[in-house]
Amino acid sequence: MKTRRLGALDVSAIGLGCMGMSHAYGGQDEAASIATLHRAIDIGVTFLDTAEVYGPYENEILVGKAIKGRRDKVTIATKFGFRIAPEAGDGVDRMAGLDGSPANAKKVADESLKRLGTDVIDLYYLHRPDPAVPIEDTVGAMADLVTAGKVRHLGLSECDPETIRRAHAVHPIAALQSEYSLWTRGIEEAVLPTIRALGIGLVPFSPLGRGFLAGSVTSTADLAANDFRKKLPRFQDDALAANARFVAVLDRIAAKHGITKAQLALAWVLSKGDDVVPIPGTRRIERLEENAAAVEVTLSAADIAEVEAAVPPDEVTGARYATGSFVPRKPGATP
Repeated sequence: MKTRRLGALDVSAIGLGCMGMSHAYGGQDEAASIATLHRAIDIGVTFLDTAEVYGPYENEILVGKAIKGRRDKVTIATKFGFRIAPEAGDGVDRMAGLDGSPANAKKVADESLKRLGTDVIDLYYLHRPDPAVPIEDTVGAMADLVTAGKVRHLGLSECDPETIRRAHAVHPIAALQSEYSLWTRGIEEAVLPTIRALGIGLVPFSPLGRGFLAGSVTSTADLAANDFRKKLPRFQDDALAANARFVAVLDRIAAKHGITKAQLALAWVLSKGDDVVPIPGTRRIERLEENAAAVEVTLSAADIAEVEAAVPPDEVTGARYATGSFVPRKPGATP
């Protein structure tokens, strides 16, 4: 597997988003998830992404089990930044608000280390900026964790340019995680130039449009009863039907190259620079291997232009999230 650099951190050129193994998309059998994680490590997909809130807690525990005895082969990224309600309920319903306080940054790091079964987190992200806490205070506490040897590198997720610059002034930020794919390109105008100027890498989550660009979701009937995509505007049946034309065109382009729609969509993301490391999520070994093979796909400038023309972002039907979700609202942030 090729490698890429996020700030001062070297990682596999494509990572694995672990969230769906135990959160948001219905989950799966633990043994099957661990088998997929082990296969990822075996083929060099060693940049593993998890978070406290996935489950909550369950995903970090799962990843910790999978990397036992293999810790030196993987790069572990995890995140903090939410208040989690103590009452029973699924992980999405237990998100009770944002908490970017210094105390929470340090508390969650200690708890994540225990769940992951390790003594250091390679990349520790602020999951969402907390408007009630100055970013300088949050990143200052994260920097203390680096000094203490509990964290190696710092990251941010879904931040606007001003917040990124202020955070980076406190301590070097290695990576920004943000949604980025053929149908979600809001970071290109202001966020991407900002992080490039600062030497910060980009970690696109949902690079396959939460499965839509791979053709795995054509109606709400394809989603499990507890799949959180049912709450997203883009995954309502009318929006799915309106956007289906994009997938049809991607299918035709992919066929010309002898690759799958998923590989084409990932190759497009990968083509955006050596500082871009997508983390497609999957629960299945065959999809993992399919995604990893996208690293070997080379697109010409003409290919890239054709793919981009096939999915004009301003023609996509439906917003990323419903109103009131924990997403950035400042100018320059992704909608």
